[in-house]
Amino acid sequence: MTLTVGADGRAAWRGRVLRCAIGRGGIARAKAEGDGATPAGRFPLRRVLFRADRVAAPDTALPRAAIAPADLWCDAPEDALYNRAVRHPYPARAEPLWRADACYDLLAVIGFNDDPVVAGAGSAIFLHVARPDYAPTEGCVALAPTDLRDILAGWQPDDRIAIG
Repeated sequence: MTLTVGADGRAAWRGRVLRCAIGRGGIARAKAEGDGATPAGRFPLRRVLFRADRVAAPDTALPRAAIAPADLWCDAPEDALYNRAVRHPYPARAEPLWRADACYDLLAVIGFNDDPVVAGAGSAIFLHVARPDYAPTEGCVALAPTDLRDILAGWQPDDRIAIG
């Protein structure tokens, strides 16, 4: 199966059309760190992360783990662990996964720029919970919590997210 994401704020999954949010920079074939664009292409989902203090563990065939307040994602292109999960305190710039809002209460790591990692080509591209108004993301794809849970429950190892 393929989760298809369009620039029009819609995604398609198993015959359903879902509302989604994409990056403030639209969808781009040439992604760069900090451009706010969602990368175009076909990607796997690597694993699922969730805040166990706020949401139940999702049903999914993907590897899953609870996040903690010290969990970060390195977005410093010059760092050896760029586009990787790291822990606080961390000497390079890194995005907190433990957020005040609900956006990262449940997320799937999209397999973008991770095999191999190219410095500056973009980091922290997730499938996560949308804001209530579906405001643009910094480059991720965001869905309603129920839609995200449905997708994760049905996700199989050979499934892909097709963006653009």
